[in-house]
Amino acid sequence: MRKTLLFTLAFIAGFSIMAIELLAGRILSPFFGGSVYVWGSIITVFMLALSIGYLSGGRWSLHQPNLYKFGFLFLLAMAFMLPIAWVDEPILNTLSEWIDDPRYGSLAASLVLFTLPTVVLGMISPYAIRLLIEAREASGQTAGRLYFVSTFGSAVGTLMTSFYLVLWLGIREIIVLISTLLFIGGLSALIFAKTRGPE
Repeated sequence: MRKTLLFTLAFIAGFSIMAIELLAGRILSPFFGGSVYVWGSIITVFMLALSIGYLSGGRWSLHQPNLYKFGFLFLLAMAFMLPIAWVDEPILNTLSEWIDDPRYGSLAASLVLFTLPTVVLGMISPYAIRLLIEAREASGQTAGRLYFVSTFGSAVGTLMTSFYLVLWLGIREIIVLISTLLFIGGLSALIFAKTRGPE
């Protein structure tokens, strides 16, 4: 049951990362266009933020890892992501007025809007691996399974967002949907830890 929960939450994290990355292009395009510069900025910021998240999550997992802290990561990611639905336009209006060059404007906008939620989402995989590992001999297999599930979630998030969600919902509604998934994931971890124990 505990393993199923951890793998499910890793899937949700992977789904959320790619869903918000795809949305980033639609959020920035009215202000900076949809050129390769804009996508280059978005991908750069997401890669940097994820790398920081992987490093931070690995380090944090060394200090008494448990499901309470794991659930807190999801709630923190939700807290950073949800405001994007309402603050994106004022921030992008200001940045597009300050920075004429779409390369640096889109880079600054990506840094401001997407760095924090992506760093926290990046912390989830290494932390989940630490919670899943029961024997050193099986650590490689455990990490492989976890990255399979997380990357599969990213693929599903990419297809769902690009093929369906952008047709059915507005940008704000999709961000609220992703945030709700993160909230449910975090709450599930906290409830499980409360009923079954944090370890």
